[in-house]
Amino acid sequence: MLTKCLTPCEHLLVNTHELVGYRKYGYIKKKDMSKKSIRFYKDHEVRAVWDEKKSAWWFSIVDIVGAVTDSPNPRKYWSVLKTRLKRAGNELTTRCSQLKMTAADGKQYATDCFAQDDIIQLVRAIPSKKTADFLDWFVYSDNTIDGQSKKKAYTLMESGLLETLEPGTVKCLQQIHAFLFGGLYDFAGKIRNKTIAKGNTLFCLAEHLHSYLESVEVMPETTFDEIVDKYVEMNMAHPFMEGNGRSTRIWLDLMLKKRLGLCIDWSKIGKHDYLDAMIESEKNSDKIRALLRQALTDKIDDRETFMKGIDYSYYYEQED
Repeated sequence: MLTKCLTPCEHLLVNTHELVGYRKYGYIKKKDMSKKSIRFYKDHEVRAVWDEKKSAWWFSIVDIVGAVTDSPNPRKYWSVLKTRLKRAGNELTTRCSQLKMTAADGKQYATDCFAQDDIIQLVRAIPSKKTADFLDWFVYSDNTIDGQSKKKAYTLMESGLLETLEPGTVKCLQQIHAFLFGGLYDFAGKIRNKTIAKGNTLFCLAEHLHSYLESVEVMPETTFDEIVDKYVEMNMAHPFMEGNGRSTRIWLDLMLKKRLGLCIDWSKIGKHDYLDAMIESEKNSDKIRALLRQALTDKIDDRETFMKGIDYSYYYEQED
């Protein structure tokens, strides 16, 4: 198992599940050398890229600085800090590498990066009240149920399971949920038998859930609007005790992929915009429909798009 070779933080960021699949089955390909990840620390993006030769993740220093300091100009903050460290004879700066990462404008730029151990040293050198909390997240958050489930989600594309499922069915959603949460929840893949609520939203009463799911399953899914309507209804059903959103977003993408040859680029949808639109969809689905439409892409077999989708999907579920 590759698990023994990866540090806790590398597991935290295994956005590139193919690392496990390719090594396990012996088909590493040259085009897979650039494996990327986006994680979120309190709404701050932390970009990372995998170094195949050194078997290590490299993290954007500017992203780390922005997360730890809340500086309005983390790039300038890092420039000043780097100069100060050099003058003090700190060897940390000599281990900095420049790697290409995707910026907000969608283009790739050379970015100062550190490996995990150097990031830990860097954060400890920054005077911030967030240091301990950030390091706890950076090193240990993979031990949570979400962290374990997310690793499973990364392997989903390569598992071949999605290609075998019937889009839009309840069984399909149950199988996705069972894959993501198997071994983590005893109810993985099982339809709930208790009534649940979230905030002011009361989901379908348990005694009516099975008949409600039957009606959702037969809803048409031949157009974009029909697919979104079906997704909204399944969200209102909330068939599982936990893990509904993460499972149902994959279920939605599978319908779009099989029926329309499209999927959602979730990185184009902000967390709060998405959550607000989903709450409003109880009464009117126009907002979520517009939000999803502008994020449509035909990159249905692109690993990076899938991985970013998982990153954002799990980010939506994080507490602010």
